[in-house]
Amino acid sequence: MQRWRGLEDIPQDWGRSVVTIGSYDGVHRGHQLIIGRAVERARELGVPSVVVTFDPHPSEVVRPGSHPPLLAPHHRRAELMAHLGVDAVLILPFTSEFSKLSAADFVVKVLVDKLHAKLVVEGPNFRFGHKAAGNVEVLAELGRTYDYEVEVIDLRVRGEAGGGEPFSSTLTRRLVTEGDIEGAAEILGRPHRVEGVVVRGAQRGRELGYPTANVETLPHTAIPADGVYAGWLTADGERMPAAISVGTNPQFDGTERTVEAYAIDRVGLDLYGLHVAVDFLAYVRGMAKFDSIEDLLEAIGNDVKRSTELIEAYEAGRD
Repeated sequence: MQRWRGLEDIPQDWGRSVVTIGSYDGVHRGHQLIIGRAVERARELGVPSVVVTFDPHPSEVVRPGSHPPLLAPHHRRAELMAHLGVDAVLILPFTSEFSKLSAADFVVKVLVDKLHAKLVVEGPNFRFGHKAAGNVEVLAELGRTYDYEVEVIDLRVRGEAGGGEPFSSTLTRRLVTEGDIEGAAEILGRPHRVEGVVVRGAQRGRELGYPTANVETLPHTAIPADGVYAGWLTADGERMPAAISVGTNPQFDGTERTVEAYAIDRVGLDLYGLHVAVDFLAYVRGMAKFDSIEDLLEAIGNDVKRSTELIEAYEAGRD
């Protein structure tokens, strides 16, 4: 899959293509319907499929300070899109100047002049252009002028998550923030992931016999509510069952919120400086301060046991 950053990265000899545009944070199951349809139609038409997305999130430019917590960084979104069969991802730097492009100018500069769109696939609520003045009707009207078609896909997938609300990135972020990672996983179609570099912490886990990877998460990451979770720690391509702690470490009067993962029954791991991924499978318990170190150690032992049971049950169910 090709990855382009900015219009200037698009090959000059790029031909017709099927395009879909959106932030696509999380590439959740609703997004997958749209992107999957774009890939399907591209193959039918014998042209490549392109996903156009933005960095930073448009809300941060339009309303500074309002950047939403992100469900997936751009490289992760690209990986997920590649699995769906996308041929190219275009990340457009979203600047104040770019935000002032009218809907018509956006179509001409991006869809017509650079991507030579033959078909544009979008959801019914798609908005674009200055002050979000463009919608799918405007997009289709401009298509009649500039020789491309528009297909609208209903992405209002519903399930049990969020009490039956339509699947969306906003709902997913809310569930993650509340610690309902099972609900978030229903929408995403996979466990929620947090990434970052392993840095040195207070090393109390090592002293207690449960050394953890202290993950310095990427900016604007959607981090689950404080608590203990079962999941996986992936480093150097190896996915290891893990008990994960999110919070300020109240046992030692900590103030900085951290994400720490203990790779269950792994000895001698040296992960400092590595970029790792933490996948959250299930909530185990809330964060607590115990009366003694002995009580803390008993709780950690129970956390590891429960995490192991949850992971084994999940993996057995997938076989």
